Amino acid sequence: MTQSRTAVVTGASSGIGAATARALAGAGFHVFCAARRTDRIAALAEEINGTAVPCDVTDEAQVDALAETVGDRLDVLVNNAGGAYGMEKVTEADADVWRSMYEVNVIGTLLVTKALTPALVASGGGTLVNIASTAGHAAYEGGGGYVAAKHAVVAVTQTLRLELNGLPVRVSEISPGMVHTEEFSLNRFGGDQEKADAVYAGVDQPLVADDIADAVLWVVTRPAHVNIDQMIVRPIAQAANHKVHRTR
Repeated sequence: MTQSRTAVVTGASSGIGAATARALAGAGFHVFCAARRTDRIAALAEEINGTAVPCDVTDEAQVDALAETVGDRLDVLVNNAGGAYGMEKVTEADADVWRSMYEVNVIGTLLVTKALTPALVASGGGTLVNIASTAGHAAYEGGGGYVAAKHAVVAVTQTLRLELNGLPVRVSEISPGMVHTEEFSLNRFGGDQEKADAVYAGVDQPLVADDIADAVLWVVTRPAHVNIDQMIVRPIAQAANHKVHRTR
C-alpha cells in the first residue's frame, strides 16, 4: 500500500497557515496542523482529517514533541508561524517587541527546521517552504523590527539551500506582499480594528490567504528535480511595499 504523503504547517490556527493546511489536505497530504491555539487546530484537523499538534515554535521542548508526533518521515514542511507587532520608528522601538518578532519569525523557523529536516531527508524527496515576506526584501518606514526579522528568514532560507545541497530536500521561500487576513494587521496594531482596516482601505482586491496557499501547493507539487528558490506574490494594486494604488 502506498504510504500517505505528510506535511507539517506551523501557524496553522488561522490565515495563511490554515488555508495552506486545507490546500495540502485537498491534494492528498496528511497534514499535521501545528499552532498554539488548541481549539482552532483541533477544529481544522477534524475538518481536513489531519492531526492537531499544539506547539509554540519558540519552545524547543514543544518543537521536539512535534517532531516525535510526525515520526521519521516527512514530505513537506511549511514554516509559516510568524507575525508583526507595532509600527514604531526604529528610534522609538520597544526592544522586547523586537525580541518577540525575532523569536517567532526566526528562532521558531530555526527550531522547527532543525527538528524536522532529518524526516524530510528520510522521505527521499522532501520540500521545505519558508513563508517570508516582501518585508524581507525592502524596508519601509515603521516596519523596522518586522523588516529585520523577515530579512533574517530570507537569509536563513538561502543558507539552508546551500547547506542542504546534495541531499534530497528542496528549499523554497515564498514572500507575500499585502495579504488581507483576519488577524495579521489586527495583531500588528494591538487589536485596534480601525487601524487594521485602514491598511486595506481603498485597495482593490488585496491578496487573501488562499492565494498564498495556492502558491505553496504549486511549489511543493513541482517535479522532484525542480526547486522554486523564491516566489514574491503581490496583489496587482501593490507595485512595491510603499506603492499601493487606492481608490479612495
